[in-house]
This record gives sequence, structure tokens and C-alpha cells, in this order.
Amino acid sequence: MKSTPKMAASDPNKKLSVTEFADRFRSESIAIGPTFSYYCAIPPLTEMESREYLNEPIAALPPTVAAALPKILVLLVPYLEKKNGKPAAGRTDLISMERPPEAKLVWASAWDTKKGHVMAFGVREQEMADYHYHLFHGIAVLMSGIVGKEVITGYSGLLRDELNAEVHGEVDETSWRLKQALRRSKTGVRRESKALEAYAIQSFIDTLTLFLHGICCDIDVETGPRQLASRHMRKRLELLRTFFPPPKGYAVFPEDLKS
Repeated sequence: MKSTPKMAASDPNKKLSVTEFADRFRSESIAIGPTFSYYCAIPPLTEMESREYLNEPIAALPPTVAAALPKILVLLVPYLEKKNGKPAAGRTDLISMERPPEAKLVWASAWDTKKGHVMAFGVREQEMADYHYHLFHGIAVLMSGIVGKEVITGYSGLLRDELNAEVHGEVDETSWRLKQALRRSKTGVRRESKALEAYAIQSFIDTLTLFLHGICCDIDVETGPRQLASRHMRKRLELLRTFFPPPKGYAVFPEDLKS
């Protein structure tokens, strides 16, 4: 599975936005099953790179997740650059063939378009594990707006039990900050609020990212003072497993493979 890289425009110094780039090269993208397609603007992928970037993470998606997702175009590009000025929908991040300044460098960008969802990844200098994280995080963000009431109610109930028990820590930095803000708010966790809803959604996204990443890859969860304790982490993953069973031959926990 190979593709021929092309410059974003006849002028190599001209940078296209993610959506402009997607519109220009969508017709040349290569399908991977019914949901995903990709376009590669880096040197042709080797067979091993194709497996690592595309086949393996897509194959590891739980069937219920894969079936719920919209059409997704994956763009593998050298770099992504954050555009100056006031953001405009679909026009913020740029495809760059050269490394942008550190302050403008971003690793992933996702946009909804009339022709489907676009996920762009700057893969030059990015570790494969980090790429997988950004890919699964993008999928988790999509799923947070797709999943039914049963999933949200179930996860929110577990989260509320944690909050009432004053369980410390979270899965990732963003949900950790929202959790701390919620605890400092006047409403706290005793009743529904925008702060509680924002925290619950972000916590679901971060936990689902870990869940999907763990099915695909052998990953280690970094320990630290802000990290959710393993017993609480396991409860969350067990709950997600009931909603999103892994595909045959994959497992959420190592002992599942042994059985």
C-alpha cells in the first residue's frame, strides 16, 4: 500500500489549510475499509509503516466504534502549522513541508467538512506512539458526540461515584484541570452544572483514548501525583469494555488474552 507524495501546490512556498489540502487531494486518497481513507504527503510508506500508521490501529478499533464513525480522511503530512490571526472554521491549521517555528508547531488537526471528517497528522519527527495517541484521541473526540445516552449515563454515574468518594487524579492533563476547576466551583459536584458536564465529557474522551490505545498497543501508563489510581482506572476501562468490546483476537487487559 503506497502513495506518491506531492507538494501542496505548484508553488512549494504556498501553504494550504488542512481543509484546502483535503479538498485538493481527496480524489487521490486510498481507501482502507468502509470508513477510513488516507493520503500520504511524505515519501511512500513501506509495508511496515503502512501497518503501523494505518492497518494496525484501524483493525484494533472495537466494531461498535468503527460502525459509529463517519467517513474519515487521514492526511499524513510532514508538519502542521498553526496559522496566525483570528481562527476561522476549517482554515486555522496549515500543511507545511518545512518545520515551522516551535510556537506554531502542532502534531494533529481535525476538521469536519461537507465531504466528511478530516484528520491531519504531522508525522515527521513524531514518535509512532505519539501518533497513535493523537489518532485515538481524535477518534475519542468524535465518539463523545456520537455515543448514545446509555453510554454517557453509565460513564457519568461512575464518575459521580468517584467525585463523591473524593477520588484523586485523572487520566490526562486536560481532564485533570477541569476536575480541579469543578472542585473549586460553587456548585461543586452536588448538582448538574456546565462545569460538571465539561469535565465528564473530557474525562470520557481521555479515558476512551487510553482504552483504544491500549487495545492496539502495549502501552505503559505514566505514574505521577495527578494520575488516577489503577483500581479506579480499571473500573472505567471495564465499563467501556461493556459498551465497546474489542475485536476478536484483541484484549483490554493482558489476562483476557490468556483466557
